[in-house]
Amino acid sequence: MDNPSKITEGGVEYSLGKFDGKSVLYDFDKILIYLDAKGKLLFGKQFRIYDEDTVIIRKLCHYFIKDKENCLKDDIDTNKGILLSGLVGCGKTTLMKLLRYIVPMQRPYEMIPCRNVAFSFNHLGFKTIEDYGSTKFYCFDDLGIEPAGRFYGKDLNVMGEVLLSRYELYLETKHKVKTHATTNLNAEELEERYGNRVRSRMRELFNLIAFDTKAGDKRK
Repeated sequence: MDNPSKITEGGVEYSLGKFDGKSVLYDFDKILIYLDAKGKLLFGKQFRIYDEDTVIIRKLCHYFIKDKENCLKDDIDTNKGILLSGLVGCGKTTLMKLLRYIVPMQRPYEMIPCRNVAFSFNHLGFKTIEDYGSTKFYCFDDLGIEPAGRFYGKDLNVMGEVLLSRYELYLETKHKVKTHATTNLNAEELEERYGNRVRSRMRELFNLIAFDTKAGDKRK
């Protein structure tokens, strides 16, 4: 890619800012225009960027483009992953699916519903934990509402074990391997679901970015 500030979608070229030959000086308004166009391509013509979400989107953009100055202001550590929390239907999954496209030069992450991880464990057992403990980048969707895992009569909090594996990997790779997640739960509910040990690892794994509790359900 010659100029990472320009992305072509459906024959249309979008500019995300200016490229000086070494780095991109991003323009947030231009990023929003691109995200709106890409969102319509991915999710249909009904997709739109909501004004009330621009604060969250700006924070996420600062993170993905590694704008360290603004990340510092937002108390975001670019070495950690993102835990995007908010009520059902506020657009968490859509944003995490969408925002990876503004940085095509960066290593992409795969979106994995947490319920699929639990179902996989029920069929394959502990191989599932090993598989998700690999050096791939993941965003685990809907963390905390997945069913409990059960394999040959043994119950397991599958996502809790996966998060512990991801944490160990994060340390082993000196923070190179990223893990992201979305959740409808708040900090107390996550601790109740996964226990204090996993919750403390999550603090080290993730930057918490939260939608306003008044954010409505956009799927209605």
